[in-house]
Amino acid sequence: MTRAIIAQTTGGPDVLQIGEAAELAAGPGELLVETAAVGVNFIETYQRSGIYAVPFPFTPGEEAAGRVLAVGTEVAGFTVGDLVTTTEAQATYAERFVVEAARAVPVPAGIDAETAAAIPLQGLTAHYLATSAAHPQPGDTVLVHAGAGGVGLLLTQLLTARGVRVITTASTPEKQELSRGAGAAEVLPYAGFADAVRDLTDGVGAAVVYDGVGKDTFDDSLRALRVRGELVLFGAASGPVPPFDLQRLNSGGSLSVTRPSLGHFLQSPEERAWRYGELFAAIAAGQLHLRIGARFPLAEAAAAHRALEGRATTGKVILLP
Repeated sequence: MTRAIIAQTTGGPDVLQIGEAAELAAGPGELLVETAAVGVNFIETYQRSGIYAVPFPFTPGEEAAGRVLAVGTEVAGFTVGDLVTTTEAQATYAERFVVEAARAVPVPAGIDAETAAAIPLQGLTAHYLATSAAHPQPGDTVLVHAGAGGVGLLLTQLLTARGVRVITTASTPEKQELSRGAGAAEVLPYAGFADAVRDLTDGVGAAVVYDGVGKDTFDDSLRALRVRGELVLFGAASGPVPPFDLQRLNSGGSLSVTRPSLGHFLQSPEERAWRYGELFAAIAAGQLHLRIGARFPLAEAAAAHRALEGRATTGKVILLP
């Protein structure tokens, strides 16, 4: 048997209990991986609480890194002992997990397991936001909400490296300082951010607003945009955005709104390799710095969820078996 976090029903963090799960094996096209570190993400709090429907009993987790224990048939490019990472597995809150080989990537030498587990979801999200979901150009000004969050810190670094001026929002002085350290040109409190962005752009507005907060910021995010600006709504930390009148996009200046998700930006092995490759290269070159804000033992997954939901962390939260 192997230890895993198992929730028997929906509920608060305390439904996440350590228990014994059946032993796993690598089937055709799969890898069996011994978990070294697990990335904790907001989607798992939604699944645990019942906002997103999942079957129970349920072991959360899509993101993790570890050493390959067994390679299934029909798999090429992996050997036992390889350090791999993924954000496209299932039930990774466990000492072992199985993943399709096509959805895992080898970790280059020089990148440790904790970093490898912490980078996929937030790093790939930041990468597609910076390169594909919207199209800011060098010299443009953009607004990134939650600039001290895991995605916000990485997205700020990727955008500034491309010559984009980044304004962020952050809720506390400590978080504001972290955001500045990632390269933000200006860091704003949430109150009055739309007017502040216009002041900082001589009344023009931002070319792009990256909004992972949702309901509480959406209206003012639209108001902060320039003519033909793009609003990228990629999360709902404060709740889902209610339906709205599309005519507002016209009156706001021929605005665009998109609601992307990561899976649609990992559509081929080539695209997956490109995104991971650029992230690994930037980390290795010292151009992209990943902040691990909190580490918890696997058995304390409930505490990790409480910290995440209570906005008590910055950067990435990981579990260590």
